[in-house]
Amino acid sequence: MIPRYSRPDMVAIWSPATKFRIWYEIEAHACDAMADLGVIPRANADAVWKAKDVEFDVARIDEIEAVTKHDVIAFLTHLAEHVGADEARFVHQGMTSSDVLDTCFNVQLTRAADILIADLEGLLAALKARAYEHKDTVRIGRSHGIHAEPTTMGLTFARFYAEMDRNLSRMRDARAEIATGAISGAVGTFANIDPAVEEHVCDKLGLVPEPISTQVIPRDRHAAFFATLGVIASSIENVSTEIRHMQRTEVLEAEEFFSKGQKGSSAMPHKRNPVLTENLTGLARLVRSMAIPAMENVALWHERDISHSSVERNIGPDATITLDFALARLTGVIKNLVIYPDNMLANMNKFRGLVMSQRVLLALTQAGVSREDSYKLVQRNAMKVWEEGADFKEELLKDEDVLKALTPAEIEEKFDLGYHTKHVDTIFARVFPEG
Repeated sequence: MIPRYSRPDMVAIWSPATKFRIWYEIEAHACDAMADLGVIPRANADAVWKAKDVEFDVARIDEIEAVTKHDVIAFLTHLAEHVGADEARFVHQGMTSSDVLDTCFNVQLTRAADILIADLEGLLAALKARAYEHKDTVRIGRSHGIHAEPTTMGLTFARFYAEMDRNLSRMRDARAEIATGAISGAVGTFANIDPAVEEHVCDKLGLVPEPISTQVIPRDRHAAFFATLGVIASSIENVSTEIRHMQRTEVLEAEEFFSKGQKGSSAMPHKRNPVLTENLTGLARLVRSMAIPAMENVALWHERDISHSSVERNIGPDATITLDFALARLTGVIKNLVIYPDNMLANMNKFRGLVMSQRVLLALTQAGVSREDSYKLVQRNAMKVWEEGADFKEELLKDEDVLKALTPAEIEEKFDLGYHTKHVDTIFARVFPEG
């Protein structure tokens, strides 16, 4: 991923230096396990650890690979340059390249998952704080982009909190599913390496042994992992879309923080654009797009092919780096979002009580008017608001058919905002059971 959308901790996971360090640890731990089993001399296993403080020369490995056309062999050759050819002769014994590549990839994905989990926890904290801050800040709810009935800004934040909390659970599950390793040799039969080696290596790397691998770890695990990233990205877009709507000039219920010296447009000095959430919408598209090739990687030929390899070398770093950046950016947007309660109230009253139509409808039915007739009575008065700019309550108070069923006091009562917010505490108790 380009530096513009990258954060250093996540980038470091995918650096060549980190990859080669993990490869080295896999090989060294495997040698330890084989020495414990008496398969190789202990002195040779100990010799491999002479390289534990070595900073592997990426350029040198690339130079060797240019000849061998094989990255793992290039690394093993470079390792032998540090350890000694004779001392390193048992390195990689009974193993195949995928034992190193797949186990390393899953270590990197679990480390990336840990960062993403922390990102989600930070976002949840920001959403919760804003939800409680605006628990009773009334705003109009919308369906199809049209005014519906009153809600609160706190409920909007709480809704996003609940969604991201589900995503946190999904991310934890995805981490658990991807945290497997395989040191099972060619076609996964352990013919040339003891299963105890796999158990030892996985234990040292914080993984669990893959119950059954071929020559590769099954890719349905990776498909589930990247699909989870895609769902989280979609949730980021969901939040961003709402903020972008709220920042529209004719709405202006909230806006991204506009810092001193910031410029909104090269041509129009008055502009304050929702650039961060627009950026997040685009980044979400990128992350989602990487779920499809991960799913297509599930179907490999027989016990192994490498059609998945080029895909994963791209989507592994790109999807996790992009999502990490997006989650951090969204957290900042939420923390610094400027809320305009007065504008929310003005928008809700823009159509002079029209949003209370359902309360009047229900009151008429409860007063004995058929639902069909009640709907007609309410709608004919509501249309005067749309078409003539009338006041909904005043029209109802002038409608003789409505007054046959409801008293003026009963009509007045149907315009009480508190009616719509009376269960906010109940909803908050569900979303935030610990308060």
